[in-house]
Amino acid sequence: MNTTIEYFDENAERCFADAFTITERTNQDRFLAEFPAGGSILDLGCGSGRDTAYFREKGFVVTPTDGSARMCALASDYLGMPVRVQEFNELDDVALYDGIFASASIMHLEYDRLVELMPKLVRALKPDGVLYVSFKYGEHDGYLGKRYYTYMTEERFAALAATVPELTVTQVGIFGNEHPGQPDFRWLWALLRK
Repeated sequence: MNTTIEYFDENAERCFADAFTITERTNQDRFLAEFPAGGSILDLGCGSGRDTAYFREKGFVVTPTDGSARMCALASDYLGMPVRVQEFNELDDVALYDGIFASASIMHLEYDRLVELMPKLVRALKPDGVLYVSFKYGEHDGYLGKRYYTYMTEERFAALAATVPELTVTQVGIFGNEHPGQPDFRWLWALLRK
């Protein structure tokens, strides 16, 4: 059993505070540039709600969700709006979103469950919708403490994306760790369009 949600429920206050040590918005702005202001966004695995708040400030309509009930409660208090408690693979929305933002979130699923999730993400997007994802960069999946990570390289991500021919990868890149004081590691990010 994947114990990642349990970890976030147990450490919600610390994880919430840690999220606000990141002030860089390059990836968020890259994502928002892909569709018009006023569009609808699913913040999938919203954690603290930090990105939801930013997207709302920019004029977008945002639906925040997270699998951790405790993180949802903290994010809801911060945002002043409901945050839906929902695990990734419970997603059943159809053609609701101009964009889905899955930043450092779906990487906590095992690879085979990621493959199961991808068609659900496609279904939830409107035609011409955009998906943003990011993963820790590397090749070795597994647990760090109670948190599970699926790592990605460019080749592995291309194979994952190929499982959903309805999506076209439009951009892929690498960036460094954004958390001050943590060990340095790299991230793979990608934008895909329906």
